[in-house]
Amino acid sequence: MTAPLKMQALDVISAEHRGMWRLASALDGLGAQLQAGPTGGEAGAVVAMLEYLQAYTDRLHHPKEDQFLFRLLRLRSTEAEAQITRLEAEHRNGPAYLERLLTEARLLEAGSEVDLPAFCAGLKSFVAHQQAHIRLEETTVMPLARRVFTAEDWLEADAAFAANDDPLFGTAPRAEFAALHARIVRLAPDPYGLGGQAEPLPAAPAAPKVTAGTASKVLEVRSLTSHYGSIQALKGVDIDVYEGQLVALVGANGAGKTTLLRTLSGVQPASGGDIVYRGASIVRQRPDARVRAGICQVPEGRQVFGPLTIEDNLRLGAYTRPRAELAEDLDKAYALFPVLAEKRKLPAGTLSGGQQQMLAMARALMARPRLLLLDEPSMGLAPMLIEEVFRVVKMLRSQGMTILLVEQNAHAALSIADIGYVLETGSISLSGPGDELLRNEQVKAAYLGM
Repeated sequence: MTAPLKMQALDVISAEHRGMWRLASALDGLGAQLQAGPTGGEAGAVVAMLEYLQAYTDRLHHPKEDQFLFRLLRLRSTEAEAQITRLEAEHRNGPAYLERLLTEARLLEAGSEVDLPAFCAGLKSFVAHQQAHIRLEETTVMPLARRVFTAEDWLEADAAFAANDDPLFGTAPRAEFAALHARIVRLAPDPYGLGGQAEPLPAAPAAPKVTAGTASKVLEVRSLTSHYGSIQALKGVDIDVYEGQLVALVGANGAGKTTLLRTLSGVQPASGGDIVYRGASIVRQRPDARVRAGICQVPEGRQVFGPLTIEDNLRLGAYTRPRAELAEDLDKAYALFPVLAEKRKLPAGTLSGGQQQMLAMARALMARPRLLLLDEPSMGLAPMLIEEVFRVVKMLRSQGMTILLVEQNAHAALSIADIGYVLETGSISLSGPGDELLRNEQVKAAYLGM
């Protein structure tokens, strides 16, 4: 029996297209804001986004398509010759147009006089062109490749696209592209970014997958049940988390995900079963004792203390730590989330949703957790903010932190998880390595919209 063709090249191209489409949509919104009357930060964000598109698409994405996808298609079929010729011409001519647009954007950012209506019209035209280009590839060229490529063609194309360096979706982003992406997120005003203008964080190194055979067990949950009055929310849950693992728990609204984390942190009582943390049962332990033992939760909905300053929120996170360690921990929090340093004296309630999520994560890290419980960190955030949150999660994992992540965004969570669990109406229905669950047909149908 012949092994199925992987067609990884098309998966990579589609992932890159999603990233470019997202940026194009953000550019469209920024252009509209500039036209209506800038509120500050839009020009810098436009420059950062255009620089990313210039650096990534013109240097990596388009050359790979020209050299492999289009060339191999011409060898197999003449069906899309006109479309391929058009796409190649756009690849050749696009950089000059983008450079002119970027020059005007830099002048605008510097405060020089620019014909703003003409610039906004040019930006809108560029966005429409980008999206039409992507749409043509996705609806014409890529379906044809699926039909006519041979096994040898796929081997060549897959090998060329395997080194996916895109910081939005790639497995090994180049530092310069990751830096550009981080700059976009920090410069763009809501709902496009986090605000702040600090230097970007370095790209997180790829961390090896952690398996049960290579690490000690941190958390063992056995037959765990919990009730809200007469309603049973957890129905005999069993999960294991090992040192250094990122374990994802996915499921629909009302499945019991938040209840499980609340029960693990002690704010929701267990009605049965056991929770074993680092070899000792903690099922009857008080919440504060669990925090002192190293279990820290980032709650759903952020739940920062709005009237208190950002720094006071962080200090509360370190309540159980020795005072001598406070200054060092604050420095680490501000290094990880520079926007918090800029606003440290402001009330937390004045922060945007994305900034409050950063504060909630930083507050938990102030306690120096040995097991970090993350509850729906992407909830209510714009797409680019979600990417930044998950970039930080991946960075923490690469530093060896043990993480239990609850998330409705199943694709984002499972794609970075060592192990995943699917929770349905209070019970675990599926479990396995994150990448295997991503390919599971039941998971695809229920949670990935596929």
